[in-house]
Amino acid sequence: MTRIKLCGLRSVADVSAVLELRPEYAGFILSGGFRRSISHGDFYKLSEMLAGSSILRVGVFVNEPLDSLAGFVGKLDLIQLHGSEDDDYIRSLREVTDKPVIKAFSVRSEADIEAARESSADFVLLDSGTGTGSPFDHSLIKDIGRPFFLAGGLAPQNVGEAIARFEPFAVDASSSLETDGINDMAKMTAFVDAVRYPFANP
Repeated sequence: MTRIKLCGLRSVADVSAVLELRPEYAGFILSGGFRRSISHGDFYKLSEMLAGSSILRVGVFVNEPLDSLAGFVGKLDLIQLHGSEDDDYIRSLREVTDKPVIKAFSVRSEADIEAARESSADFVLLDSGTGTGSPFDHSLIKDIGRPFFLAGGLAPQNVGEAIARFEPFAVDASSSLETDGINDMAKMTAFVDAVRYPFANP
């Protein structure tokens, strides 16, 4: 079964929704400067809400100095790198934590798919950018040969087709879950249902 990651969580209401919907992964933007970034204090509070659940906490970082990650590692289950981090960075990261690493790739050409294929990360995430909510050319996905997270423009209306065509390890949504910039429980529910019950509403 394709796993689900709901990302860009920022509030108690968001995490309460996640606890009800039970996706496999909950994502938090922990590097500053982005619309969905949250403070250290807010992250610790929201992370505690998930403690003891089966939902894995994913911290999303963009070109973050390694020493800046240290304060988060104990509250995370996976680390997602969404910048220009290379295999040398991943190697250094593994010297300070054994948490699995997801490396995101902005896909614009077959060369980006090749880079994802060769990455030393535990998982790769194929996306169109940094939270743009737009899809990339999915026809570029072929023969990747490893488990991958699929993101970028996925919504209840198209996620079922994407799963059927590309069989991703997991699907990741953020922008499509929002109404006026705030996560919307109805949209979150629709996305989760579209992944889990793809034939319920043909």
